[in-house]
Amino acid sequence: MGKPLSAWLVALVASSPCLGADLTPTEMRWLQGMWPVVSYARAERLPLDIVVQPQPALGVAPLALAFIAGRCKLVLSMRGNPEAEATLERIDADLLAPALELMAAHELGHCRRYLDGAWHGLPAGFAPVVPETRDEALRAATLEMRAARREEGYADLVGLAWTQDRHPRHYARLHAWLVAERSNDLIEGSHHDTLAWLGPARLGIAPAGRSLFDRASVLWAAVLATGR
Repeated sequence: MGKPLSAWLVALVASSPCLGADLTPTEMRWLQGMWPVVSYARAERLPLDIVVQPQPALGVAPLALAFIAGRCKLVLSMRGNPEAEATLERIDADLLAPALELMAAHELGHCRRYLDGAWHGLPAGFAPVVPETRDEALRAATLEMRAARREEGYADLVGLAWTQDRHPRHYARLHAWLVAERSNDLIEGSHHDTLAWLGPARLGIAPAGRSLFDRASVLWAAVLATGR
């Protein structure tokens, strides 16, 4: 019998030159919940690493993705960060593991876009709508915000495609949870305003038989075609 998962996680941390400290209980809970997605990425040979920030990270997203030297980095910023535990507390206990998988799959969606060289890009046949303003700084900031919002919408759909495949009986509740998270303190048009994509995803993403990323792309592009 192989090592228990907790031992593998500790070994993973110890093997990384930028992870010298032991994992905290909160970090362990997140990593154990996300592990099926990490295993999937490894099986698909995606260049994915895990980085646990050792310094306090107040006000930073507990989980994010970076792309460095051709590799995707799942970054956990949980020390001195009350949002790491607060996020877990906002999730029903029976949904915790599937919700953590959804969040990790969301980051995997970002990873796929980086690897494809498509980050902040549009599908073939689409062109960005240029804001009608003479203020160049405002125009650039608006285009950047819209691009970031598109990426968040795509990643949310990847997370839901994962849920549909791996936890179909929890799909409706996890979709509702994600909508609630995106609706909290919503600023319309901001980078986390992904409701235009979440609405059509209420009943599912697309039939099985294609990759998570391809299936997310179909609905993502369909919403883009409406001008959102």
